[in-house]
Amino acid sequence: MTGFDAGGDIGDGRYDVFVIDAVEVDTDPDVDRMQVSLTILAGEQKGQVVELTAQGLGRSEVDLIGMPGTLVVTDGAPSLTIDD
Repeated sequence: MTGFDAGGDIGDGRYDVFVIDAVEVDTDPDVDRMQVSLTILAGEQKGQVVELTAQGLGRSEVDLIGMPGTLVVTDGAPSLTIDD
């Protein structure tokens, strides 16, 4: 994951999220890279929008929108898993 912008510091932790937007980043045709906007679903950060660039999600822009997932932030570094 690269390009993490939480619009403020959400801190390390595990967050249930919902994909509100996804746009393919066309920098390398051999790499599946998306700019993803997420909203946090619960806790103190509920409703906060997090934007990040992710790769290897294995889904199209259309398939990602509306999907739930889990965002884990460790030492300021995000890891996003999209639920099936």
